[in-house]
Amino acid sequence: MATQLQITDETPIAMLTVGQQRELFKEWFKELSGDNKSAPTSSVQSSKRYVYGIAGIATLFQTSYATAQKLKDGVLQPAIYQQGRKIMVDADLAMELFRQNKNTPK
Repeated sequence: MATQLQITDETPIAMLTVGQQRELFKEWFKELSGDNKSAPTSSVQSSKRYVYGIAGIATLFQTSYATAQKLKDGVLQPAIYQQGRKIMVDADLAMELFRQNKNTPK
């Protein structure tokens, strides 16, 4: 029989057996879904839906890349968060803005 390994924060993942890893994941998921005071806040934040990049806009609206670029630069601007080349779009807000605007690119 193998001796039971004392698992600490310094224990390398490679030293754990599959069963030990499974138990750690179970404990971790219990902590995440348990009576955690911050859980309601995180569930509210996770209810937002995001798409990423011009490709995400193109997929969301089922348009070409060029049309997605026009939408990004125009109608969808309030729903876009961009830092450098990274683009994140609030999908629900983008859909609402698209519905409200009559002058969308064709």
